[in-house]
Amino acid sequence: MQVGRSFSISALAVALVFQAGCTRDALPRGETEIRWTSYGIPHIRAHDERGLGYGVGYAYARDNLCLLSEEVLTARGERSRYMGREGQSSARLDNLSSDLFFTWLNDEQAVDAFWRAQPEPARQLLAGYVAGFNRYLRDNGAPEACRGAAWVRPLQESDMVRLIHRLMVEGGIGRFAEPLLAATPPAAEASQARIDTRRIQGSVYERGSNAIAVGAERSENGRGLLLGNPHFPWSGALRFYQMHLTIPGQLDVMGAALPGLPVINIGFNRTLAWTHTVDTSGHFTLRRLTLDPKDPQRYLVDGRSYPLRSHEVQVQVREADGQLVTHRQVIHESRYGPLIKWSGVADWDRQHAYAFQDANLANTRALEQWYAMNHAGSVAELRDVVQRIQGIPWVNTLAADQQGQTAYMNVSVVPNLSLKQLHGCVDPALQARGLPGLDGSRSECDWQNAEGAVQPGIVPGGQLPVLLRRDFVQNANDSAWMSNPAQPLTGFSPLVSREGSALGLRARFALAQLAAQDPQPITAPFLKGLVSGERVHAADLLLDDLLQWCAALKPGSEFERACVAMQQWDRTASTQAGLGWLYFQGFAKSFIQAGQGWRQPFDPRDPLHTPSGIDWHSPAVANAVAERLRKAMAQVDALKLPADVTWGQLQAVERPGSEQPGQRIPIPGGDGHLGVYNAIQSVPQADGRLKVVSGSSYIQLVGFDDQGPVAQGLLAFSQSSDPASRHAADQTELFSRQAWQPLPFTEQQIDADPHLEVLRLKE
Repeated sequence: MQVGRSFSISALAVALVFQAGCTRDALPRGETEIRWTSYGIPHIRAHDERGLGYGVGYAYARDNLCLLSEEVLTARGERSRYMGREGQSSARLDNLSSDLFFTWLNDEQAVDAFWRAQPEPARQLLAGYVAGFNRYLRDNGAPEACRGAAWVRPLQESDMVRLIHRLMVEGGIGRFAEPLLAATPPAAEASQARIDTRRIQGSVYERGSNAIAVGAERSENGRGLLLGNPHFPWSGALRFYQMHLTIPGQLDVMGAALPGLPVINIGFNRTLAWTHTVDTSGHFTLRRLTLDPKDPQRYLVDGRSYPLRSHEVQVQVREADGQLVTHRQVIHESRYGPLIKWSGVADWDRQHAYAFQDANLANTRALEQWYAMNHAGSVAELRDVVQRIQGIPWVNTLAADQQGQTAYMNVSVVPNLSLKQLHGCVDPALQARGLPGLDGSRSECDWQNAEGAVQPGIVPGGQLPVLLRRDFVQNANDSAWMSNPAQPLTGFSPLVSREGSALGLRARFALAQLAAQDPQPITAPFLKGLVSGERVHAADLLLDDLLQWCAALKPGSEFERACVAMQQWDRTASTQAGLGWLYFQGFAKSFIQAGQGWRQPFDPRDPLHTPSGIDWHSPAVANAVAERLRKAMAQVDALKLPADVTWGQLQAVERPGSEQPGQRIPIPGGDGHLGVYNAIQSVPQADGRLKVVSGSSYIQLVGFDDQGPVAQGLLAFSQSSDPASRHAADQTELFSRQAWQPLPFTEQQIDADPHLEVLRLKE
């Protein structure tokens, strides 16, 4: 890496320091310092929140100016104005639908209310971010990837609000944009809208995570130890970014943040480390409205008639000839929220309609929440600020501190409904589809206000699942129930957590490995190995029986080559895995989805070991095994792969800026539903290869000694989304080899970095 590359900065900027390891002088008031270490990680120091935000905005623009500009365009509802009808947002929603949804979501009233709700430090962070981003854009211009695009413009503070507001509803109405826009009265002549159920189920770009927090009783040195392994999209509005933020004497925190956030979402400071996992709690409910038989534009609650409100949304669309036209659409709203229409699930006919009630639409506390977490010095302090502010929208929090305390907290924003309400108010048809649906015709089914709740209608933070332990806690996107099997969390509303349900295979893998390690200490290399070992836990549960079924076949059967390949496979999703992994993957996905044929079916009394095995001695199961393996072989055969193909040749990312077309970086990992801890989501391409779209993102493994944090990790997709950047693929190369790097936190570590690059700016 070239040290001290030149910048185009104005006369107000202080000189660049070109050599590493220089003696640092005091930071003059009013200035912001950015020190970049290896792999482009910015360490930002300022005297106050505005200066800190200024540095974050400047550094982020250097790496991701085009990405943020386009995400702002999306959140403003202006994609069609600048890009036309054709195309999709990073969430794979077509431009017009995206614009209509975000124009509705981020109207002026909502944006203004969100801004007014922010405490002064949060406002200063956001204002500084805008100024720093605009400074970089003014001094350097846009990179080649978006140079000259009319949508690349200076930011406004309201743009930051729109981005955060968008983040809040990712676990709710954000997934239901298409049903919201499809909601037209039954008398209206409208074609049936196509609903992408993958978006509703969260599987367009899956969001998940693994986390293990180890306490004093199980760690080597009696200090805390934390593995954070969030699975998030590799592009767009949920693409993590590494950074280190310091206000001397007040704040010193490092980790990763989502685009547009001048705070750390997942990270560590001198005495505490924390991470998040996407939770299973409900953050919304559907309300089945009973329409007034006298007027289908009204609905009944407790026998009283209320009007549906009509809200017209207008967006500008650039047609193929360059002309701008206005597209209008009416959004229908009830007292509970907007109406949706999902054919066959939540229809709007002359008797009933369905309203969507999202608890996070009123959550204005996220920025305040994470900034308070950044300051917390212990697990106890972290628990207190999470329960008091309750601004986390749709994730769990796991943490470990220097004193060896750990915590699991399922504290987010959840509708407050008693068990009695749920039993008497649940809509059976929606419940059968796994959707939280309630009777909307009775006020007794409304969300309940509770003492201590920070907003009306949600469960107070002190009544949500929290578990403090000094051995370990873990989560891999299951409910709170089995965070630690020694102390199950039970008795909560099913909207909060569900005990007695089968665990996901990633959680079972982690718990099995932790149990096998006992009584030996849980070490950093052990935790790293859970990810970097690429073990496929589904193979531990199924493959032995599948190979026994193979052995019972007649010689020369149609399955022989698949059976031999699976016999030779090492049961990992490493880049060197071969055809055996492909055959098994196709079979196991189908077998697990079917939910039948287990030798040991799920037993809630033994959730750590069931379900498992294949009941292949049963003729019906044996026939089903043959059919599933036959289909898996046909899928692999259709790819026409060479016999020696490896997983890394198939699953890869294009190397940015490569002069050789098709040059790719192999990516290890696989489907998390099959128990691969290094969960990677990839999609087939026309040539049969796989493109990575989501999965392991910011990885951190943080322990503590007497001096503070000892951290390692990486950002799987690298810091910059700009193909021309030298930091567009450097950490991706590391991830390909699972070569986690030390994360420089102390002044000595930063100043000793061989690629140190320093810039001081004055606004």
